[in-house]
Amino acid sequence: MSRARRWLNTYLRWSEKRHLALAADIDALRRSFAVRARLFFHAPFGSRYVLDDLGGIRVQWAMAKGISRATGPAILYFHGGGYVFGSTNTHRAMAAALSKRTSLPVCLVEYRLAPDHPFPAAVEDAIAAYSAIRFRPVILGGDSAGGGLAFALLAEILRCDMPRPLATFAFSPFTDLTFSGASMVENAKKEVMLPVSRIGEISQAYLNGAAADDPRASPLFADFTGAPPVWLTVGTTEILRDDTLRLADRMEAQGVDTTVLLETNVPHVWPMFHNILPEARGTLTKLADWLLMRTGSDGN
Repeated sequence: MSRARRWLNTYLRWSEKRHLALAADIDALRRSFAVRARLFFHAPFGSRYVLDDLGGIRVQWAMAKGISRATGPAILYFHGGGYVFGSTNTHRAMAAALSKRTSLPVCLVEYRLAPDHPFPAAVEDAIAAYSAIRFRPVILGGDSAGGGLAFALLAEILRCDMPRPLATFAFSPFTDLTFSGASMVENAKKEVMLPVSRIGEISQAYLNGAAADDPRASPLFADFTGAPPVWLTVGTTEILRDDTLRLADRMEAQGVDTTVLLETNVPHVWPMFHNILPEARGTLTKLADWLLMRTGSDGN
């Protein structure tokens, strides 16, 4: 374990996890996450961002120096934040770091957030964005709730027999809003970032009375038969560990080519901390290598 990981885990446990547990409301969570993102997350030198529109949905392109969004494969990315906070701005630095490693442009989707826009608004926005970009080679990606959204979108693509993406990947995806995974209990104290006490409140704000086992909300229960290759990663001490491991098992049982990277004692969505965490940079590089085999691009 790197010194940076030990320091970061300690900081997150005593600062971020407490803050998430005690924040007065969702607006407070949104403001604090936006501030922390500006402080902690920085893109590679020369990265650039372009605001755009896909199918009536706001998006933001994140591109490393010298990368164009004009043609060729692109990554369609969905940010995390429990469906209630986060934005394309909070995640664009990590997206740019991935762009640098893959030589691919990353298109981050500004999907609508709950509670103002509860389920299935985020899924509808994801489908609209994909429908507008599907005429070029596309890779789906996301983290946490955004990872769950990426897989909900993939299931809808398969169900509706739309053109399929090249591949799908996710960091620590939130795939089960019924909270039936054993890691929700086993890792409640080990988890350094997400307080179990807040998960139910956030999911209720998103579901707004909808069934938690609806595959569009909990893609763990979706049918992925015929899906393109999938890459997943999660930490051993995360409360969402089993959201990833059970999804991987389900996909493999349905014949999907699935790769799982299980990292030891890392914080939730640790690639976000690529500026300070060697393990984060290593994970991004492993993902990039996997993606390059599917696009034929030349990574940097």
